[in-house]
Amino acid sequence: MADRQKILIVDDDYSIAELISLYLNKECYDTKIVGDGEEALKEISLYKPNLVLLDLMLPGIDGYQVCRQLRMEHDTPVIMMSAKGEVFDKVLGLELGADDYIIKPFDSKELVARVKAVLRRYTSCMQKASDGSTRQGDYVEYPDLIVNLTNYSVIYKGHTVDMPPKELELLYFLASSPNQVFTREQLLDHIWGYEYLGDTRTVDVHIKRLREKLSDNSSWAISTVWGIGYKFEVKK
Repeated sequence: MADRQKILIVDDDYSIAELISLYLNKECYDTKIVGDGEEALKEISLYKPNLVLLDLMLPGIDGYQVCRQLRMEHDTPVIMMSAKGEVFDKVLGLELGADDYIIKPFDSKELVARVKAVLRRYTSCMQKASDGSTRQGDYVEYPDLIVNLTNYSVIYKGHTVDMPPKELELLYFLASSPNQVFTREQLLDHIWGYEYLGDTRTVDVHIKRLREKLSDNSSWAISTVWGIGYKFEVKK
């Protein structure tokens, strides 16, 4: 029997954390609860969870700081949980490396669906990353850049660039249709689909991350089309 996937629940409201644990245990996940940021950072190394459910409002080190420090050492998927529903809070969480953001109070079925979706994407990414070369399967190639969707790899100027699945999928989608303009709504629908109930700022955050990792090339660029959206511009 395969080992159960482990989920670390970080929330200082123990009654809520217990309820979340109950939902996930019913879905055959193994769970562990911690109530503050410092303990969470310790348990990420000791418990080695497959996913972290991270509340933002924690005593001591808050959820944003935990996510920032976690990303420096681990690629463990993170779903942020918060009663804050402002766009700014969601965007900040995504910029710090969270894979998803869910607003309290939430429906148990929605939480489980998001956990399954994030784990499925991450597991698929890890499996594909171990298979094949950069020039096998579905890939696009431009000067200094190879984006392979089959093994989820990005090679830029001869070096591997680490990217979460959604960043890579967004880059591949744009690069597969050079010079075609896509609206934010189209990109949100194609890349996140029904699994992600986000807003169009999500796209802006991921474009910003891509630009930080891939400086514009003399042959191509990820360009903004003001008032519309984005395109992968191939320069003549």
